[in-house]
Amino acid sequence: MDKKDICYTTYVDILKRELVPAMGCTEPIAIAYCSAKARSVLGTLPDEVYLKVSGNIIKNVKSVIVPNSGGRRGLAAAAAIGILAGDETRELEVLSGVTDEAARGLGAYMEKTGFTVIPVETPYLLDMAVEVKKDGHTARVRIAQEHTNVIEIQRDGETLFEKAVKEDGAQDGPDYGMLTIERIYDFAVTADLEDVREILDRQIEYNTAISQEGLRGDYGANIGRILLEEYGDSVENRLKAVAAAGSDARMNGCDLPVIINSGSGNQGMTASLPVIEYAREKQCGREQLYRALLISNLMTLHQKTGIGRLSAYCGAVSAGAGAGAGIAYLDGGDLTVLAHTLVNALAITSGIVCDGAKASCAAKIAAAVDAGVLGYKMYKTGRQFYGGDGLVAKGVENTIRNIGRLGKDGMRETDKEIIRIMTE
Repeated sequence: MDKKDICYTTYVDILKRELVPAMGCTEPIAIAYCSAKARSVLGTLPDEVYLKVSGNIIKNVKSVIVPNSGGRRGLAAAAAIGILAGDETRELEVLSGVTDEAARGLGAYMEKTGFTVIPVETPYLLDMAVEVKKDGHTARVRIAQEHTNVIEIQRDGETLFEKAVKEDGAQDGPDYGMLTIERIYDFAVTADLEDVREILDRQIEYNTAISQEGLRGDYGANIGRILLEEYGDSVENRLKAVAAAGSDARMNGCDLPVIINSGSGNQGMTASLPVIEYAREKQCGREQLYRALLISNLMTLHQKTGIGRLSAYCGAVSAGAGAGAGIAYLDGGDLTVLAHTLVNALAITSGIVCDGAKASCAAKIAAAVDAGVLGYKMYKTGRQFYGGDGLVAKGVENTIRNIGRLGKDGMRETDKEIIRIMTE
């Protein structure tokens, strides 16, 4: 692909926009960011906090441990630590500078501050407004569609900032409609790696570090360690274990940052860690690893474009399929092999639902990576799923379109029922 091609510059812009660091699960971190920003607008620590949030925010914050919160979970904890000690200028790393002293004071602050969670009906799955009050003064910050997309700021009823929300979810960014499997492959195999080296080096460094921490420490259900202890050291098992271990740590309070994909750290780790591990096993050069990561990251983003940031459809499925394609590339696979790998993987795991961020995400990640590898091995041995097999359609783009339709439209009621079950 020519560097002057609009697709080339768009793909580089998408990677810069999407592969960014976040410390902690992105939904509670977004709450912390929104709350820290509201405190900043108010100009003092509030004694009343109102969290007006969509059902998907409730779902994804309910069970995950907030970093630097003393093991606390939930919306109030995320808001409180953001207000008390968050640096709103750091966005998704808002809690990275929390001191031990501030963390120790969190319990006392929560005891003397009123936190009220108000579920709201909204057309946006990702929607949150934090309203804070103190001594007759108020401030309000609202975020929608993307985790750092501030759409409204008010102080004492006066609107200081406001912007419209785009229905498709892509806020003031590059044209994701330019993503196709064929163009992604062309870009990945021809890209000037100096244009993406810094982005990918950071992904390799950050995500590898939290995976190793997950294998060393005692986090959640320890899915990564269980896989290695019970199923051995084969490369196929390690691919699942390294990705699961990163999620073990991240879902259970580890304060190491990760590089996200599609607004999700779990998806960022799933799309990258198995590819990194397979490249290490095959002793691939750095250039080959970079190109495989371009494939896995961009194919994951392409799938998620039609689904949206949040859904009842588990995002690890998309990332696991993307990782499978990246692994196929490292094994010498061409565009045809990668496309069939993706379709096969989606046919296997497209029924996994998202019931919020929590310890079991690590196990779902392992299943999604397994499907990505199986999808590749199926095609490698002359086997595949065909158009008409369930959601599979003739042509990879048509299959991706079907999955997007399922995740965004078909699972709306499923999403509502999941939230009702979780909040009863």
